[in-house]
Amino acid sequence: MQTNKPNVIVDLTFEFALQIIEFCELLESKRKWNMANQLFRCGTSIGANVREAQNAESKADFIHKIKIAAKEADETEYWLQLCSRAKNYPNPEELAERITSIHRVISKIISTSKGKRIIKSSNHQIG
Repeated sequence: MQTNKPNVIVDLTFEFALQIIEFCELLESKRKWNMANQLFRCGTSIGANVREAQNAESKADFIHKIKIAAKEADETEYWLQLCSRAKNYPNPEELAERITSIHRVISKIISTSKGKRIIKSSNHQIG
């Protein structure tokens, strides 16, 4: 269920996707199509999965969708590292910093959600 309340991770990943689009356009202008394609797919998928998680059918479904976003963030980080080390590629330093902070937030969401799930399960067994 979506609300109109601000959601930090939704906002962060949406802005990140916009920046990924710009960076991929830069890669394409340098004829780095394969890298642009890979980075575009995983970099924009993070936000799509986070957004989808907002409409999860259960806590387990939410965690599953957020974990997919975490995997996409890992893959994005990998492609950004390749860009930063490959010759003749633009430096994605700002994007690399942003993906690190996004990954931290996603990891915290996963651990917090799992913690609430365990507590809820424990309470259910007791009560």
